[in-house]
Amino acid sequence: MDSASRNRKRILIFLIIPILAVVPFFTDDFILRIISAFILIIYSAFIIFLRDSSRTDEHFDEAFAHNYDKTDFNSRVMETDEGEEFKIISPNKTIEVRKSTEIIGGNLSNNSGRNFFKSPDLKIEFDRIATEKIPDDISEDQHFGFALEKILLVIKDAFNAHSSIFFWYNPKTQKIALEKYASASGDIIKQKFDLEDDVLSKIVLKKEPEIISDLALNAESDNIRYYSSPQGIKSFVGVPLYYGKTLAGILAMDSKENDTFGIETIYSLGRFVRVISLLISLFEEKHADSQADKRLKSLLDIVSTDKKFEDENELFSTIENSVKKLLAWDIFTFVYFDPSSKSFKTFKIINKTSLKYVGENKNIDLAGTIVGKAIVNASPVKVDDTNIERLARFAKDEDITFGGSFLAIPLSYDGQIYGLFCFDSLKANVYSDAELSFIKKAIKIFSYIVYSFTNQKLLKNLLSVDIETKLLNAKSFLKIANSDLMKAKAATLSSTLAIIKIDKFIDDESLFESNPFPKVLKSMTEMIIEATSELNVVGRINRDVFGVYFFNTESKDVFLWAEKLRIKIARTPVTVSTKQSTYTVSVGIASVRENMDINALIENAELALKKALEKGGNSVTKI
Repeated sequence: MDSASRNRKRILIFLIIPILAVVPFFTDDFILRIISAFILIIYSAFIIFLRDSSRTDEHFDEAFAHNYDKTDFNSRVMETDEGEEFKIISPNKTIEVRKSTEIIGGNLSNNSGRNFFKSPDLKIEFDRIATEKIPDDISEDQHFGFALEKILLVIKDAFNAHSSIFFWYNPKTQKIALEKYASASGDIIKQKFDLEDDVLSKIVLKKEPEIISDLALNAESDNIRYYSSPQGIKSFVGVPLYYGKTLAGILAMDSKENDTFGIETIYSLGRFVRVISLLISLFEEKHADSQADKRLKSLLDIVSTDKKFEDENELFSTIENSVKKLLAWDIFTFVYFDPSSKSFKTFKIINKTSLKYVGENKNIDLAGTIVGKAIVNASPVKVDDTNIERLARFAKDEDITFGGSFLAIPLSYDGQIYGLFCFDSLKANVYSDAELSFIKKAIKIFSYIVYSFTNQKLLKNLLSVDIETKLLNAKSFLKIANSDLMKAKAATLSSTLAIIKIDKFIDDESLFESNPFPKVLKSMTEMIIEATSELNVVGRINRDVFGVYFFNTESKDVFLWAEKLRIKIARTPVTVSTKQSTYTVSVGIASVRENMDINALIENAELALKKALEKGGNSVTKI
């Protein structure tokens, strides 16, 4: 409104005052004069009140604007036209005003040292979440599952879902397997599902996302199959996960509220799916490199082994350390061909589970078993699911109730099978064609090792002397000593047996440049041969044990002979590299008594040797 209009209104308002003032002069009625005076007084008072109120408001507005610019609200003194003063006091003297630019730009220098809206344990909880370590008790293969579980927790919280779940899909078996989940419910069961007409199956069959906004209560169990009991689910969303060009999994969420998820949720889950697929790719490459390194190390360990296998136990110990990293397995069985019995047997079994399995030294049935099939066909046999192919593993009478994957690899060399490696897993479809191809090539190294060991064992059985000492081996020594014993008994002559054992010494290559035992063994052998004659039967009974049979000799004479030998050995230093050391022996002596054969004689001599060792070694005892 302009100033001319305001002036006209003011003039009209003030004209009323003279009109009311002249009314008493034109009437003689006393009542009208009183009414006119009364109205005039009220009207004048009303005009004065409006004038003062308007001035006060204008003054207050100017003062408020002035104070607002200064941003000082703690205490402000105001003054009216009459000189009265009053104060405006803020209820909070420390009101904090923060600009949006400070928050977005991170400029909090003016607010340093203050903890507004922060809980005392904020940093502790954040550090605990942000620096959570991977548990030590999980393998490298389980690292992906750990990362996936954290992603599902983020998805669940971000969308305020009841559960977020990830499923694998296996195109070969056409089964959906629940892998990981984050849920407010404890009724989720990790299991496998066949393709049917539920919502998860529709995602697989159509290869497109699915949304349910209002799920009927009576239809929940037909559509949501991963709960063991109804949860009251109202909304569901699921999207497919592609690895390469193949559908490999499903990422899903559910909620107990209607219309929780929409099209924008599908787009957001698509981004999470992309992250998960990248993680799968990275973990697969890492696992492949790690697995290749482990396999290479296993093969190098077996190739670099220069150990001489004394028996089957040493052979298996070397094999066990190598096959641990070749394949994934729960039970490993080494089937060995025994040349003496000419049969295949379960020589050694490593069972990582608590489930019942076959025992060791069990004969293999060639007909009607998986291992028998591998032996007859001389080729590997892979069973993806033993629950489907109802064949026994080793023998028809075995009592194995669990199913899974089974792999039997023959150890074949030069057309002959010397044993088998058998891998058993509790999971079905574990061993791929690529792993089978690898193990077929790697197994050739083990085949040659078992072949060499078996041939050496056969040759040793044909030999009558020990290769290292050129003395009689244990088998020949017992045979010849027993023959002489029978002759002595027939001629009523006395016979005595002395068993000599090298006392324990530090057989440690860290103290010597090489293993000292071969040189010690050679020195002992030479001194024993030098101390005996052609009338004695001398043989090597064990690794560090010798036997000397005395024909027509009393035990007291053998005791004197043994004492001289013991002293001579103790005083003769043996040179190992640049060091000279002395070694000792203990001797047990037993003489032949009535109705005693060679086995009983050896038992008595071993008992005497035990007593000599109990004395601390370097002694001779006879019984």
